Amino acid sequence: MGNSVQTSEQHQLDSTETAELESQRELSADELLVGADSTQSPALTVIMPTLNEEEGITECIERIKTAVVEMQVSTEIIISDSSTDRTPEIAREMGAIVVEPDVGGYGSAYKYAFERARGDYIAIGDADTTYDFEELPKLIRLATKDDVDMTMGSRLEGDIKPGAMPSLHQYIGNPLLTRFLNTFYDAGVSDAHSGMRVIDREALEELELKTTGMEFASEMIMDAAAKDMTIEERPITYHEREGEATLDSFQDGWRHVRFMLVNAPGYLFTAPATLFVLLGAAVMGLSLGGVQLGPVTFGLQTMVAGSLATLVGYQIGALAIFSSVATNPIREPSDPITNLVRDRLSLEKGAAMGLVVLGLGLVMLSFGFIAWMLDGSGALPSPSVNLLAATITLLGVTTVFSSFFLGTIKRAKRAG
Repeated sequence: MGNSVQTSEQHQLDSTETAELESQRELSADELLVGADSTQSPALTVIMPTLNEEEGITECIERIKTAVVEMQVSTEIIISDSSTDRTPEIAREMGAIVVEPDVGGYGSAYKYAFERARGDYIAIGDADTTYDFEELPKLIRLATKDDVDMTMGSRLEGDIKPGAMPSLHQYIGNPLLTRFLNTFYDAGVSDAHSGMRVIDREALEELELKTTGMEFASEMIMDAAAKDMTIEERPITYHEREGEATLDSFQDGWRHVRFMLVNAPGYLFTAPATLFVLLGAAVMGLSLGGVQLGPVTFGLQTMVAGSLATLVGYQIGALAIFSSVATNPIREPSDPITNLVRDRLSLEKGAAMGLVVLGLGLVMLSFGFIAWMLDGSGALPSPSVNLLAATITLLGVTTVFSSFFLGTIKRAKRAG
């Protein structure tokens, strides 16, 4: 009887020790990977868009597995694939989930995969071996901090291997695009177009990502910055790619710049408009007084230039208001004039103001015409004053018709 009890107790101890050892055992990558049919929700989702990446996909997935083992977190790997080679077959054989976007494009591939991601954190990166996914743990540890919404790997502050990035991209293209993005959107990043990122699921769900092409990389940072999300960076190593490059340096660079400008009308329209109007008004004022500054005498010719600058600036300012009303830019204009006109000015008020300005200009022109008729000398008196009157008249006409156009846009947007 005693031996029987002792044996039972020994079995219990052995089971307990085995469970403890099992809990302390490091799980393999295959044990940590979560498949598409699994009911287990992964802690991490790693997404890679692929377009004929059979030369690099194996190495990328192996690197992800190494990182997963180090972190010991349940992970799903999603390959958002549009390939015609063996990329999807290789990915499936290595335990990845392969999905096929119904629309082409870099941004479309990510958005399609985002909708199917189940992880609490989503890591993204290219599948061409340029990004070392073994460096994921430091980005993920940073992303798990309470005050961080997104983390990025900075190539420009890290180590760029020889041949990994063209000199034009490394020293001009990427720094310049990053400078634009930081200026327009206050992102505060050192490498805005790094493709290696980790984002919290809740933060990802707040983003309104719409683009389908390469500008998707910019849109993610722009929208996160506009929503005051916290973005942190860590230096990473950037390697030479495997396989053929699919980027067009100038075309894709221009798409990024164009997208940034269109979504920041304050910088695209308002700033130039203010500069032109102030410069034009100053030049016209100096020209009316016949002021001489050094060798330069302000007269009729400079009055023409000042009038032109004022009219151009006013028209650009009108475009700033139209764009902010007709669209939903990521970075809304913040200057008080644009906000006041956009939010408070109705068609009736704008048209009335335009008529008042138009009337003032016509009165000034009438006085000039009457003076010319009474003088009878055949020469227009004070051409600069008459040019000022013509400028005011054109501003009035522009204001009247701009008010009607603005009213039309507002009505169409409410109806939509």
